[in-house]
Amino acid sequence: MRSLAILGSTGSIGTQALDVVRRNPDLFRVVGLAAGTSHDLLVGQVREFMPPLVAIADEQAARDLQARLAGLRGVELLSGADAPEVLARNSEADMVLNAMVGAVGLGPSLATLQSGKMLALANKESLVIGGELVMDLVKGEPDRLVPVDSEHSALAQCLRGERRDDLRRVLLTASGGPFRGWTRPELAKASVKEALSHPTWNMGPKITIDSATLMNKGLEVIEAHYLFGLDYSAIDVVVHPESIVHGMAEFLDGSFMAQLAAPDMRLPIQLALAYPDRLRAGISGLDFGKLGKLTFEPLDREAFPAVDLAYRAGRLGLTYPAALNAANEVAATAFLEGNLRLVQIADVIAAVLDEHQAAPVVSEVTLGRADVWARSRAAEIIRSL
Repeated sequence: MRSLAILGSTGSIGTQALDVVRRNPDLFRVVGLAAGTSHDLLVGQVREFMPPLVAIADEQAARDLQARLAGLRGVELLSGADAPEVLARNSEADMVLNAMVGAVGLGPSLATLQSGKMLALANKESLVIGGELVMDLVKGEPDRLVPVDSEHSALAQCLRGERRDDLRRVLLTASGGPFRGWTRPELAKASVKEALSHPTWNMGPKITIDSATLMNKGLEVIEAHYLFGLDYSAIDVVVHPESIVHGMAEFLDGSFMAQLAAPDMRLPIQLALAYPDRLRAGISGLDFGKLGKLTFEPLDREAFPAVDLAYRAGRLGLTYPAALNAANEVAATAFLEGNLRLVQIADVIAAVLDEHQAAPVVSEVTLGRADVWARSRAAEIIRSL
């Protein structure tokens, strides 16, 4: 039985991961849960799974949770901004699923690997910001880092057992989000409600906005660079609105390997949690007779410049990806709050990258400085707009 700690347990990935645990009670045991704030969902999760450790970042929310769990024995509550990191380091978990959203996920990822545990990674920012630090911790032990994103899970399956020298390139598929086919002038009028209406996936608001701008795909390009040791020239993006093909690999002889499945995040989640095994209790299979056609389209780089901004930051290296991510988080929040148009998100990020004075990534401190500067500069640019 594998013991699990789930960071971000009340989010989309976290709740689906707990569904996988429910369906496989003989295979998994939850020993830690972490969330940003307290609400009924977290209380219910704690009562159902009775993890020895629970972490909550918000101090007031922690006091509320403690009161609501009064009388419940065997559950220790950790609170404060560093609580998820403490849980990742100190829990008795064999594997930590990091499903946190944003730059705050980097510390817990590093703590997980530093403490010798396996990391099931759904937090994109851990690799985007701190890819060099993360990958240094798994040198010689690559199986301790297992991707959860459907695209990277697909590529890992396509490349398993293949010689890396035979690989020509990999392709990340993008659904196109809610604005596939829209022009830049049309996107300038896009509303928050429209941006949050994703045609395929049910995700949290920040990730859904990243899907609307296709920044999520840009971040995944940087992730793939680190996860699979690929040059950026060997990573391509193609739009695939049906979201059935999740990733492809092309080899030197012109042959392709592709991973296909229904768009259900429980599959890549359980592939990660049970790695290297596959579970019989999976998701519904595909009926190719009813499926119809699968379509692929080139990426509209003029309408969705965020992808090329990510390529630019990735190729520049140093702390550029950290600045990219920080500016994107600030700009996406500004759009959600009605203070920025959708097309201006990429404009803000481009301006921050233009001004960024990068430094080598030697520690979390270096990354933290770049993050703080980029957030401050992005906020200034947004106010000026």
